[in-house]
Amino acid sequence: MKNFIHITCLIFILSSCASYENFKRITQDLEIPQQVFKSSFTETWLAVIQVMRKYDISQQNQETGFIKTRWMDNTLELNFTDSFGSNDSIKAAKFKLILNVTKGYSFGKEVSKVTVYRRQLIEKDFLQGWKELPSDGTQEKVLLYRISKVLENNFKIKKIDKLREQEQLESF
Repeated sequence: MKNFIHITCLIFILSSCASYENFKRITQDLEIPQQVFKSSFTETWLAVIQVMRKYDISQQNQETGFIKTRWMDNTLELNFTDSFGSNDSIKAAKFKLILNVTKGYSFGKEVSKVTVYRRQLIEKDFLQGWKELPSDGTQEKVLLYRISKVLENNFKIKKIDKLREQEQLESF
C-alpha cells in the first residue's frame, strides 16, 4: 500500500511539473486587457465602432457587444520590429482582434467594460506550420486608450452643446 501511495505521489509530482507550461499559458490568457468606462453601453459601443473602423470587421453584434475582425497580415511589422534582434525572420504572420463590450452598474450609474483580446499567429517556415504567439498587450492598450479619448471628446462636445443651448434659451 505504501508503494502505491509513493508511486501515485511521484506520478502526480512529475505530471504537475509538465503541466506548468499549460498553467502558465492559461494564467497569461486570463490577463486580457480591459477597462471600465463611466459611460453608457450605447456611447461606449459607438466609440468602439469609431475606433475599429480601420480594421476589417468580420462579425459585429451590438446586442451581445461582440466585435471580431478577420485575420490581418502583419508580417512586415513583425519582421521590421525584430530586424535588430537575433531571431530569424518570419515567413508569415497574422492577427485578429476580439472585442467585447458589456453593460454594468456602479453606484447606481450605468458603466460599461471593454475587453480586447488579440490572437497572433506566426509561421517561420511551411514545415512548422502556424504557432500562436502571446501578445505583448500594446495594441490592446492602444485601442483602449483610443476608445477612452473618443468618449472624452464626445463628453466635452455634449457639455459644449448644453452650454450653447442654455445661452440660446437665455438670449431668447
